[in-house]
Formats: sequence, structure tokens, C-alpha cells
Amino acid sequence: MSMHIYVSGSMAYDRIMDFPGKFSDHILPDKIHILNVSFTVNGMVEKFGGTAGNIAYSLSLLKENSVILATIGKDHARYFDWLKGNGISAEGIKVIHEEFTAGAYITTDKADNQITGFNPGSMKHQSGYKFNNVKPEDSIAVIAAGNLQDMIEYAATYKSRGINYICDPGQSLTSWEGKDLADWIKGSIMLISNDYELDMIMRKTGLDKKNLLKKTKTIITTLGEKGSVISTSEGDTSIPAAKIINILDPTGAGDAYRAGLVKGIVMGKDIETSAKIGAVAATYAIEHYGTQEHYYTYENFVKRYKTNFGDLE
Repeated sequence: MSMHIYVSGSMAYDRIMDFPGKFSDHILPDKIHILNVSFTVNGMVEKFGGTAGNIAYSLSLLKENSVILATIGKDHARYFDWLKGNGISAEGIKVIHEEFTAGAYITTDKADNQITGFNPGSMKHQSGYKFNNVKPEDSIAVIAAGNLQDMIEYAATYKSRGINYICDPGQSLTSWEGKDLADWIKGSIMLISNDYELDMIMRKTGLDKKNLLKKTKTIITTLGEKGSVISTSEGDTSIPAAKIINILDPTGAGDAYRAGLVKGIVMGKDIETSAKIGAVAATYAIEHYGTQEHYYTYENFVKRYKTNFGDLE
């Protein structure tokens, strides 16, 4: 039985630029109140990104089809070609013809300082996917950071239909009111975040981990190179990070981890094994610049899993 995997979140282009000097040489502290600077960069590379796109991409490498629930803009052709080339369906993606696709414009200087401009573009609009003939027992959903109203409404839909869903608030956290965030988490099978985000969730909702676990069954906290922690009402279990061959860029590791986690769940694995699959999936993203630049065969993945954690199948 194959599972229907729904991934809601964002579709975005990451446009990355390198500034050959240091920002600090051009920003005068005593003139900060009238900041007017121009940085000429060496060039720009465009990468495919967005939470939904990233998770769906790694799921495709893990031989899982997913339905992306998101919006995209009038400049969608390149992204749709990329999805098609990787066997990923665009059926759940709504095109907003009067907007550009969400875009992050990231300029990095020689000291690794970053200035980012983010245009939400099409993400200002809801994707409003209609669920027809969905069987709850054959379905699982991930609600990643995207249009806030989508995040709220998809959770309500999943709750009313009895579909298991995972809350992954990520960068959306600054937009939430505490009560709405607590209500959103309530009824999910899992809350996943990094340790900084978990702190923010607890501060916003006024709930400690113990009380959050009354709203969701499991909390997974990712800790970068220190691995991840699975928390349930029975206590905490630490999952080590998988070995990385060459650290290049941690961006996108979290989304790859989430894809691996979902892969484990749909395979019927326990949560510890699923988190280990997530840990291995994250390594490939870290070894490449960009969030959808990595590639592997499933056979290669199973071998890497074995060297880290033993037999998977």
C-alpha cells in the first residue's frame, strides 16, 4: 500500500550573490541612520528552494511521491521543468499569475556575513488545495513554513478528516500568535523544530515541553551536528548525527531530515529508525551548496544508512 504524502509550505527561488569585500568596510557606524550603500557582486546563482519544494525533492530521491500544496508565481516555468524532470507532481501547486515566485536574495561577504532580502511574492496567496476522496489511513501530511492561513486551514482540514499531520513551523514562527500556535499543534502526531525554534514555541505558547506533549504525541528537536532528540511522554531519546563526508552548506539539511523522517513513517518504521533515516538524508544536503543540489540512488542511501546505523531493510 502506497501512502499519500501531502507537503504544504513554500516554493521559492534562492538567488545567491557573493560580495568580494566586507560589508563592514562600507557601512559607517556613525551614518547608520541614513544608510545608503550599494554592493557590486561577482555574479548570481539561482537555486530551487522553499520548504515544500525541498522536502518533496528529497522524498523523490527516497522513492516516495508527494503532493506539494503551495503557490508559485508567473516565473514558474523553470521550477515546473525541474519538478517534472525529477518525477514530482505539480498538481497541488497553484500559479499566481500576477506575482513572482517567492524569492530570497542572499548576499554574502568575505567574512561570511549575510544580507538577505525576501520577497514573499506568490506566498502572500493561499494555495487552497481541495482534498477529494482522501483516505485518512493512507495519508500523512507535513505542514512546513509557508502561507500562514494555509498552515492554519490545512491543520483544521487534517484534524477534521482524521489525517495524521506533522507540524514544522520553522521560519513562520515570528508571524504566529501564541494561542493560535498552540491550537495548531494540538492534534498533530508530531512537532519538529530546531532547539532555537522550540525555545521560541515555548515562549510564545507559554507551554513547557511537558505541556506541549499534551497537545502532540512526539516532539523532535534537531541539534545540528549533535543529532536530534525524540521526546514523548515517556522521556527523551537521543539520535546521533550521521557521518558527513564533506561539510559544504548546512542550508536545507532540516528539510532533507524531514523527508527522511516521513520516509521512515510511511515504511512503517518506529520513530527512532525514522529519525535515523532523517539523519542520513540530511548528510547529502550538507555536502552540497543549495537545498536541491544533492542526488543519490536509493541503493546508495541504504548503504550509507548501513555504515551509520546498521541494516535498514
